[in-house]
Amino acid sequence: MSRFLPLMCLLLCVGGAQAPVAQTPATQAPATQQADLTLQREPGLSAGVQRVLRDLPPGVRAGVLVQDLQTGRMLQTRLPDAPFIPASVTKLVMASAILNERGGADGWWSAELTVPAAQIGQASVKAVTLRGSGDPTLSVSEGTYSLRLLAKQAYARGLRVVGQVRLDDARLDSGTWKDAPIELPMTALRLAEWHDAPPPSAESARSRLSAALILELRRAGIRVSSEDVGEAAPFKPYLPPPRTDEQGRPLPPDPVVPVDRRPEQAVASVRSAPVAKFLAATLRPSDNLNAEELLGTLALRPAANGTLSGGLARERAYLGRIGVDLSGVVLADGSGLSREDRLTPRALVDLLRVMYDLPYPLSGTPAEGSGFPDQVYRQRQNAFIEALPQGGTGENVPAHDGRGGTLARRFLGAGLDVRAKTGTLPGVSSLAGYVTAKSGHTLAFALMMNGPLDTPILTLRALLDKTVEVLAAEN
Repeated sequence: MSRFLPLMCLLLCVGGAQAPVAQTPATQAPATQQADLTLQREPGLSAGVQRVLRDLPPGVRAGVLVQDLQTGRMLQTRLPDAPFIPASVTKLVMASAILNERGGADGWWSAELTVPAAQIGQASVKAVTLRGSGDPTLSVSEGTYSLRLLAKQAYARGLRVVGQVRLDDARLDSGTWKDAPIELPMTALRLAEWHDAPPPSAESARSRLSAALILELRRAGIRVSSEDVGEAAPFKPYLPPPRTDEQGRPLPPDPVVPVDRRPEQAVASVRSAPVAKFLAATLRPSDNLNAEELLGTLALRPAANGTLSGGLARERAYLGRIGVDLSGVVLADGSGLSREDRLTPRALVDLLRVMYDLPYPLSGTPAEGSGFPDQVYRQRQNAFIEALPQGGTGENVPAHDGRGGTLARRFLGAGLDVRAKTGTLPGVSSLAGYVTAKSGHTLAFALMMNGPLDTPILTLRALLDKTVEVLAAEN
């Protein structure tokens, strides 16, 4: 019978019930080992949220992830790792990447006029070149970030005659946006006045920009000799010739660069308003053109390769650096108009948590540079969060450009502090952001719904809003 004992033991240990074994102190597992075997499972949905989601239209699937940002606990989950079409919720990725790339809420873009280094300080120059950051906030004549101020500065520094105007517009390959849903060229130099009537082609953009710059130079008192617009001079790195001493031994390179080999030097320079202001003007009304233009600033050479894919790669790399779970994430544009975009509830909550824990405080406030995340949040000084639409503000403006943005008429009378990004496409409705719960804790949530193209969007929105109300009441 002894030869059957191993088989009987195997059956008992794997497939059957084990006989109780008395453990002596020597055979008992240490408490730390027992703790290591404890499995932590994320919770499902509460009864209240389940009741709300019973009213989902046929064919609609919903993803839910909710985290308490004070305790770190996951509170509700449903399909947290499933990829969904996010629609304009994609703009959260773009906005966070821009804040990082610009160095925070007070970051800015710049534009300058440069002249050949050998002609700096001269009244007459061969050419003046407009160089910029690819942002869409440079104006023709309004404010301090304008072509008009650039021209006035150049005149004040003695410039009187320009042979030719040149544009540094080769830093972006506008053709890579031709298949994007926005269907507009992205160019390395843009003007704020183009928002309501953007140029239909890169050639049109170049013509309109150069005409505006020539006009402003002439208005300032600077004569422009040629109407022809040139390309910016390419940068050529200078390699100093080798040097030796009298005995033929090598010497360090000469630190002085010949004037004719130096890069062009600025004769005028302006910078934009803080980046946080423009992010709010993009996220609150969910402005698709602004979002694609901001993605274009990430794509500029030399930081990227000048293409749409280059800008998206920088976004994805940023998400990876801050610890966002990229499983199932697909980025196809900056606005969320593309149905190729995919985000998971987990990726969104990961991002929301980081942007809460490591805030970019708005400047000029007591919260600047100090305070815990919850204090910065409650004082409404977190630049990322304050750029989001705020629920229930009541503005009834078609452009959605008030504080409430696309949430102004939602959550009316609910008494909730909701700051979140909306997302809508045919068959798609999403909401991701923050809500203050009954406990006073801040909850980060991502709610995503995808269904047939003819799914009633107003029904999905109502279910999203009701879910947020239940979350706030239950926690």
